[in-house]
Amino acid sequence: MVRDITIGQYYPTESFIHRLDPRVKIVCTLLFIVSLFIQNSLPGYVVATIFLAAVIKMSKVPVGFIVKGLKPIVILLLFTVVMNLFLTRGGAELVQFWIFTITESGLKTSVFMAVRLIYLVMGSSIMTFTTSPNGLTDGLEKLLHPLNRVNVPVHEVAMMMSIALRFIPILLEETDKIMKAQQARGADFETGNIIQRAKSMIPILVPLFVSAFRRANDLAMAMEARCYHGGEGRTRMKPLKYKREDRLAYAVTVFYLVLIFAVGRFVPLRLWIF
Repeated sequence: MVRDITIGQYYPTESFIHRLDPRVKIVCTLLFIVSLFIQNSLPGYVVATIFLAAVIKMSKVPVGFIVKGLKPIVILLLFTVVMNLFLTRGGAELVQFWIFTITESGLKTSVFMAVRLIYLVMGSSIMTFTTSPNGLTDGLEKLLHPLNRVNVPVHEVAMMMSIALRFIPILLEETDKIMKAQQARGADFETGNIIQRAKSMIPILVPLFVSAFRRANDLAMAMEARCYHGGEGRTRMKPLKYKREDRLAYAVTVFYLVLIFAVGRFVPLRLWIF
């Protein structure tokens, strides 16, 4: 399970998506997430599927690598589907057993919520797979720069988010090493009830927290040794500048947003069936 968590990882390759400005990828990802919630129809999700598939194709990130990142949310996904399936009322009654009732509206809502959650994770993963941690930091700082006028420490906030994102793969790798070391000493993490499994995680959490604090202390000392005192007066070797392809990406995303809203709201479903 630990190896299946891909959040925060960067997939280095040469593609159109990799070359885009980090600000473009952050804004377009947010617009894609918004598009999943402004409509609730099958035609709209068909458009979203085509758009997401095209982005994945252009990013040159393997589909299997992206799908692998969905495994950690399987429990959350199942919980969301079950809750919406049995608790949503409305429409024709499809199945009735004991105290549970599945209605047409409940089935539709559960399916759409599952698709939303899957697409949300996949869209966010594309952004992290195609953007380096330093690029994310610079992009976030540029986008949040107007908040400096109200005394918000934008650079520090962007730096903390970048460091947290960068440390996720490192901590996951450290967790995997600790689990293998404990299993080599006879530890069992697979059998027993929930309470027993939770207790078996204690030998993992203690050394993991010790390692995390040690890494954080080493990072702080390294930053102090390099005279780091925040973002004031700092310059960049590669300043962010919008290019033609960045403006094209903005235009395509806005067109997609308008299209999915129009299709999801105004195109009758029967036109898609035939």
